[in-house]
Amino acid sequence: MRLIHTSDWHLGRTLYGRKRYHEHDAFLDWLIVTLHRQNVDVLVIAGDIFDSTAPSNRAQELYYRFLCRAAAVCRHVVVIAGNHDSPSFLNAPRELLKTMNVHVVGTAATQPEDEIFVLSGRNGSPAMIVCAVPYLRDRDMRTVEAGESVADKQQKLLDGIREHYQTVSTAATRKRTELGRAIPIVALGHLFTAGGQTVTGDGVRELYVGSLAHVCADIFSTAIDYLALGHLHVPQMVNGSNNRRYSGSPLAIGFGETGQRKSVCQVDFNGRAATVELLEIPVFQKLEQVRGDWPTIEGHLMRLAQSGAPVWVEVIYDGADLAGHLRERIDTLCAGTALDILRIKNQRIVEQVLHPSHHTETLDDLDAMEVFERCLDAHGIEEDRRPDLIDAYREILLSLVEEDKRAD
Repeated sequence: MRLIHTSDWHLGRTLYGRKRYHEHDAFLDWLIVTLHRQNVDVLVIAGDIFDSTAPSNRAQELYYRFLCRAAAVCRHVVVIAGNHDSPSFLNAPRELLKTMNVHVVGTAATQPEDEIFVLSGRNGSPAMIVCAVPYLRDRDMRTVEAGESVADKQQKLLDGIREHYQTVSTAATRKRTELGRAIPIVALGHLFTAGGQTVTGDGVRELYVGSLAHVCADIFSTAIDYLALGHLHVPQMVNGSNNRRYSGSPLAIGFGETGQRKSVCQVDFNGRAATVELLEIPVFQKLEQVRGDWPTIEGHLMRLAQSGAPVWVEVIYDGADLAGHLRERIDTLCAGTALDILRIKNQRIVEQVLHPSHHTETLDDLDAMEVFERCLDAHGIEEDRRPDLIDAYREILLSLVEEDKRAD
């Protein structure tokens, strides 16, 4: 049996206002070709299929069209929900999808057997057992009791996650014994294990606030022959184990992942022994992060422009000077080129906006209006001029929201 493990598609995601449907469409085309060329039996998608619990029509179209195509080129597809996905939305068509050997688990089941699938091989005999454990939500893992401390709540949640994986793994092992065949057990999950690698700007959110770093890899049974995880966007092994992996996201989710090589995991089984090979995914939209003082930024942008390739660019100015009119200078430099400047961050202005007394404060701690009001303070704008400026700024924000809705 040959399996491909992927996750964290985030269909419908935008990057500083730019829609990414063309990239996702290209990736899904590549994946279909790969499934066919590599003669894959099973495709597993370990959560975060969508970027939102209410995906756009275009994102849904990409998903369902892909499943129809995938069902025609491989024997089985297994999908679990991630923390970005709506469990009820994914579950709604699962009986219909089951007729195409597409198995979907959107929410934690009360009976472990409902998360276990016995998949047939090319001769029609049982050849693999899949434990499809979706993202385990707090409300599904513990009951609330009066007088609980924060530590009590965290421990109950962790105990619930561990017990759920153990229960499903035990049921899968029992199923293998009943079948009397030495077939592999593959487990899916969507969570953050201790020691997992992330990068700034990759969009990864803490799943279990306060206890995130304590979801240890030892919750997974040794009976599992391959562990296919989702949530972390950097391709990586879990605790150094070659057959326990995050496949990572197929696209660079943010500029922090610029230059990162994306891949899917191809897993071949010889009996229960798993051999893993990473299949590199092409780059469908080049991203570039340009950082430094003005001479550094100018030189980097000129080199990118000379290549002639369409590039989405984030510029971070962190020179010693204040660098006024930075936007105008960059726009002039890039006019007539294939460079698309998605974001300009003037670190010197950011330092003025943030309170020096709050050393841990970041722009993520402020909303758009707070940032604007602090900019007015930083530039000494008179009080009688502020109401008109604030009203104009609100209009701009509203127009951006409406434009985003129309684009969807």
